[in-house]
Amino acid sequence: MAIRPIVLYPDPILLTPTDRVQRIDDDIAALVRDMVETMHAAPGIGLAANQLGVSKRVCVVDLSVGDEEDDLHVFINPRIVEVGGNEVAEEGCLSFPDVHLDIERPFLATVEAQGLDGKTFTIAARGLLARAMQHEIEHLEGRVFLQNLSPLKRELMKRQIKKRIKAGDWVATVLPPQVP
Repeated sequence: MAIRPIVLYPDPILLTPTDRVQRIDDDIAALVRDMVETMHAAPGIGLAANQLGVSKRVCVVDLSVGDEEDDLHVFINPRIVEVGGNEVAEEGCLSFPDVHLDIERPFLATVEAQGLDGKTFTIAARGLLARAMQHEIEHLEGRVFLQNLSPLKRELMKRQIKKRIKAGDWVATVLPPQVP
């Protein structure tokens, strides 16, 4: 397992739909292990493969940030099959360091995906788990949470990010391991 660097917005890989996983093999299992370790080290509650620079339709969610083994969810080729309700809540994103935005999303979500064993499963969730699943699947579709803002708020946020990039203040929360 390895902690990998997290790709920051506006890297094009974050804005490009990911590729479907054709075969769940040792490479996908290793990717998932690295994703989980990176997410926990950040710390974060969700991570999509393209946030590590890998264009595969894989994401992980763990609301316990590694404290509860049973809270880890691995989604391969996920798709949202049903949503319901609506709420506005604060979201952060590991690809947007120190940015927290009020985002409107469905309160309920049902997702169908494959696990590492290759079997298809369905999970129905509400609240934070539903929000996290939707956020990560959105990443896999080449979207970022900025796109859920009004055009005016989105442009203001982009300007703030450009200023932070120019100032050298746009730094990933997880850095690559140092090479001796």
